[in-house]
Amino acid sequence: MPTYRDEAVILRTHKLGEADRIVTMLSRRNGKIRAVAKGVRRTSSKFGSRLEPFMVADVQLYRGRSLDIVQQAESLGSYGSEIAAHYERFTSASAMVETADRLNDSEATPQQYLLLVGGLRALSRGEHAARSILDSYLLRVMALSGWAPSLDDCARCAAPGPHRSFVVQLGGMVCVNCAPAGSPRVAESTIALLRSLIRGEWDAVDAAAASDTAAASGLVSAYTQFHLERGIRSLAHVSGPDREGVR
Repeated sequence: MPTYRDEAVILRTHKLGEADRIVTMLSRRNGKIRAVAKGVRRTSSKFGSRLEPFMVADVQLYRGRSLDIVQQAESLGSYGSEIAAHYERFTSASAMVETADRLNDSEATPQQYLLLVGGLRALSRGEHAARSILDSYLLRVMALSGWAPSLDDCARCAAPGPHRSFVVQLGGMVCVNCAPAGSPRVAESTIALLRSLIRGEWDAVDAAAASDTAAASGLVSAYTQFHLERGIRSLAHVSGPDREGVR
């Protein structure tokens, strides 16, 4: 049908003409969508504020030849203002939506949509350290895309762990026989934190030592960008692990 409705997270926007915007969204049922929102840059626009990055909206769209047309938008989650008010939340959210935008169309599943919505909601509420929410999201988004890091058995030969070397290019933890010369050794407490991040065990994540949190963040960042085959520009602006939201 030419007209359809869906729930969507706004990933990014850019200007089109004098008053329009092109909006890129990750939707629940239709994957990634690029659509024109006509007149939203005018002050009289009824739904322009609902089509800003980090917002979740119920949108009605008309199918076009190359770009769909936004006909209506109702807010489902107004996370933008709370996220934008805190630098750590804003930069972490920017890295999350940029990662979601890098997904192939085949990877933009309902599970990816729900994961992103949950991450943005947690950031807006300050439930945990912003960098930890980002790291958990990145590990889970990679797992949903088929790139879950091996954190127990050797990623190359499947030898049972525990192992001490994490090699991004090989897919995670590797045994002493498979680890390239000079591979850095990773503390068991850091690997335990990675397991907690991917499982959503927030009591353990919030209680982790700052050194383990920093080490885990570096591994997550390197692993994600290697498997996406291009850098995530927003990660350059994400500050070190903070303790905002930790109770």
